[in-house]
Amino acid sequence: MRKDSRIQIIGAGLCGALLALRLGQRGYQVEVYEKRPDLRKVDISAGRSINLAFSDRGIKAMKLVGLTQKVASLCIPMNGRMLHDTEGNTVFAAYSGRSHEYINSISRGELNALLLDEAEALTNVQLFFNHKCTAVDFEKGASHLYHYPTKKELVIEADCIFGTDGAGSSMRKSYYLGKKFLFSFSQDYLSHGYKELSILPGANGAYKAYKNALHIWGRGDFMLIALPNLDGSFTVTLFLSYTEGEYNFSNLTTPEKVIEFFEKYFKDALALMPHLPEEFFKNPTSPLGTVKCSPWHYRGKTLLMGDAAHAIVPFYGQGMNASFEDVVEFDTVLNEADENTSWETIFNRFETTRKKDTDAIADLAVDNFHEMKGHVNQPIFREKRTLETALEKHFPTQYASKYSLVTFNEDIGYAAALELGRAQDKALLNLIADHDIVTHEDMSIEELKIVLAKVREATEEILTEDRVSKLGQKEG
Repeated sequence: MRKDSRIQIIGAGLCGALLALRLGQRGYQVEVYEKRPDLRKVDISAGRSINLAFSDRGIKAMKLVGLTQKVASLCIPMNGRMLHDTEGNTVFAAYSGRSHEYINSISRGELNALLLDEAEALTNVQLFFNHKCTAVDFEKGASHLYHYPTKKELVIEADCIFGTDGAGSSMRKSYYLGKKFLFSFSQDYLSHGYKELSILPGANGAYKAYKNALHIWGRGDFMLIALPNLDGSFTVTLFLSYTEGEYNFSNLTTPEKVIEFFEKYFKDALALMPHLPEEFFKNPTSPLGTVKCSPWHYRGKTLLMGDAAHAIVPFYGQGMNASFEDVVEFDTVLNEADENTSWETIFNRFETTRKKDTDAIADLAVDNFHEMKGHVNQPIFREKRTLETALEKHFPTQYASKYSLVTFNEDIGYAAALELGRAQDKALLNLIADHDIVTHEDMSIEELKIVLAKVREATEEILTEDRVSKLGQKEG
């Protein structure tokens, strides 16, 4: 782990740019190679999410590199979900009973540009754009690159290479095709894809819908969401099956059919989107997939991070945050090492501690997909959320919902949040369904104390049963 190590990073997206900045701050010599043009000079947003949900795990990473204030200026707070029914009626559901807990809408491009600016300002960090990585020789520690402007093929060696080149990672592909070691890889797609649309700003940049919320039109088998942008617009995303249902991406082939679909299910959104037909057919339809693989590293020469190691679907708003947390966790491993610690040891420690959490958030993201498109409109779910919000408000240090554990508790790993959160969800839903707790508006503190005690007891019983079950599986 010598400081004169020559480090190469493949991919200058959010994870790669943050990693370059942090390793540069630590004094390493860093070279970053990106296949696309410099996004600070050319618009390359087509087909990628324009804005993202930014929360506490990502904020922790910004604190690490000293960018908290600069990033704050790019954020729009979203305090909860604004739920829209088919008639255009809305209900606001706070993300937490604690007023200081909220997520933010942030521009992918502006955040990425900021990270690149900060990394490039360091004399020991170099950025190279228009360099496509075609393969990685993970045994020699060398990247094969194609330089678009000169059409030259290059082979560049490094002491260690980090693959942060996204879900379609060239390094991960080299692991798989190289067949030099046992490499497990899975890529699972949802039956749904997504298409990005927009609500344009009103006069003088006014917002046409409530600004400080993530808007959701959940319709059971599909949904529409909208996140605010700084210019007064909203980025709208349609999640819809490719082939199933009365309406799907395969049969929405005419402007008339698209208008009919939106008029039936999203009439209040349609009223704000006069340019919908043109945008619908201009913008791409993209897949939604989960990537899991192992090992992430090879003999201290290479390491996968971010989406290259663990791409997830976007329904917990944690894709970027999880990738940023990779950098924070890797930095912690570096802090615990010394000059005599090998890169292989460091990479192994990082993956050993990190992979269980990235597997957990992948599963949680799929869970939240089903929750957002359908469950949010079910009476029992709304009753549960209302109760959870009250518990968080009145007992802020004693209760946190699954969503809060994942989103606002950055010092709790995703795996621990999943285990406790799922048990609490099961306990609450069972108690409500069995009428073991009765909820009503304006519940007193004493009534909520009784509910909290019952929820805790039921949650602990479920956790104990789960642990016994897992122990039995291991022994069997």
